[in-house]
Amino acid sequence: MTRTTTSRTTARPFGRTLCAMITPFTEEGALDPDGARKLAAWLVAEGCDGLVLSGTTGESPTTTDAEKAELIKAVREAVGDRVSLVAGVGSADTRHTVELALAAAEAGADGVLVVTPYYSRPPQEAVEAHFRAVADASGLPVMLYDIPGRTGTRIEPETIIRLAAHPRIVAVKDCSYDFLGTQKVLARTDLAYYAGCDEHVLALYAVGAAGCVSTVANAVPAEIAAILNAFDAGDTTRATELQLRATPLIEAMMGAGLPGTVTAKTLLTRLGRPAGPVRAPLLPADRETADGLLARYKALTAAL
Repeated sequence: MTRTTTSRTTARPFGRTLCAMITPFTEEGALDPDGARKLAAWLVAEGCDGLVLSGTTGESPTTTDAEKAELIKAVREAVGDRVSLVAGVGSADTRHTVELALAAAEAGADGVLVVTPYYSRPPQEAVEAHFRAVADASGLPVMLYDIPGRTGTRIEPETIIRLAAHPRIVAVKDCSYDFLGTQKVLARTDLAYYAGCDEHVLALYAVGAAGCVSTVANAVPAEIAAILNAFDAGDTTRATELQLRATPLIEAMMGAGLPGTVTAKTLLTRLGRPAGPVRAPLLPADRETADGLLARYKALTAAL
């Protein structure tokens, strides 16, 4: 089956295959800029054309503002201008989020990822005002992050549709698990949608998404990129096959009850790549989990 590329799918403000990159730490728990440079360079060499730094997978709740800025600078040194760098700047405090967005711009980010304010559970009017305040304050393009399972608050489709009129709100990382709501926004706006759940990479791409922001890509960037490559080439059968082959690893990393940060760092450590420990309150995976992750990784990469 041949897929016709539309103007929507070519509108990729931050690239197509983005990795929600972990933040490497030293064994003592400090930021590891050299490890970040090495990991970022490898991810780009393996097919990522964008990196999201200091997202949830990057342990943003437990890194300092200074560490976030240092991470952007280190990764920029490693990848230059070859790929987009999107900085996670979300917090529960609008003022702090604005400060982080301004600091990200100064450090060299190309865009900012802004999550719904969490814990306080603001109503939609307040959610909309929060995003507008950040977009107004920063000159960088904004990717909204809709992940109600973490924040406790949706960005409702009608709210996203209104926000789409803002000239600097250009994209959405979608972890809403509301496929109908997502399609409503796609049908009524020019926002670039990115699948934020690895099990939805192909499904969302097939209805017009710009690409994905993948946690699983920390370990298998080429395999995630291959799904989208096959679809772009018009081989939808192959794309489906590749998505399904990746499902056991996706389930192990994202659906086994542990945060993706923990599973990604565990697997990267087993593979000898920069990762380091997670920061409390997260705890490392046990040996059985680590063995299972490695087994599924080997099964996927052997099959391809």
